[in-house]
Order: sequence, then C-alpha cells, then structure tokens
Amino acid sequence: MATIVVGVDGSDSAREALRFAVQEARLRGAGLRVVTAWHMPAMAYGAVGFSPAVDPTVFEDSAGAALEAALAGLGEQADGVEIEPAVRTGQPAHVLTEEARGADLLVVGSRGHGGFAGLLLGSVSHQCALYASCPVVIVHEPSRSA
Repeated sequence: MATIVVGVDGSDSAREALRFAVQEARLRGAGLRVVTAWHMPAMAYGAVGFSPAVDPTVFEDSAGAALEAALAGLGEQADGVEIEPAVRTGQPAHVLTEEARGADLLVVGSRGHGGFAGLLLGSVSHQCALYASCPVVIVHEPSRSA
C-alpha cells in the first residue's frame, strides 16, 4: 500500500494540508501517516547545568493534543482512510523528512506556527521541499478574500 505523510502543527495551513492529504490518500488508496513534531525550546533550559526548567512532557502533551484536534476536525471526511498518528521529538523539518523516507508523498502547509508569519513559504515547508526523498506538496491556505 502507498503511504502519504502529512505534517500538522495546529495552524490553519496544516489543517488545509491534512484535508488535502486525506483526499489524496482516498484517491490513491494509500495509508496516511499524520505527524506532529515537538522539541524543547532553548529558553526551557535553566542556566545552571542546562537542566530543563520545564517538564518536557508539557511540550509532548501539547503536540499530542494538537494532533488529536486536527484528526477530530476531519469528522467523516477521513472515513475509509487508514490513518496512523505519530508524535515525534525533534525539529519539524527533520522529523517530517525522516518520516517520509520510503513514503510516496509528503504534504505540508505553506506556513505553520513559526516565527516568520509574513513569509509566503515557511522554513519547514522550504526545508522539506529541499531535503525530502519523495515528492512534496505544499498546500497554501485558501484566500480569506475569496
């Protein structure tokens, strides 16, 4: 069976990517791996001895909740599509390109929850387009003026 990997992070762009990936999986008769990545931001580490000042499970739980919310938002749209959810630790672009090894397609949103909201193409989608070992589809949010 073919595999499609899609990255989700709770953003509007990721929700559009997920919807696209579900439709594509249905058309291809493919399985869908829905991936979210989390990592400890540098500010979470204390200055003395670099021990975490924050419990890492807070970030992992937040990522898992974002993934569950994205899947719940699909409703009946996902009926009949085999979905494998995955919460992984690491930088999003690296996690997604690793998860996409051996996949037939990687789907990402054009902009996520990164720090550069004004960009037309986010850094994660750009890195995925450069480094993925399979074709990459970058899904843009629908125009709000339409």
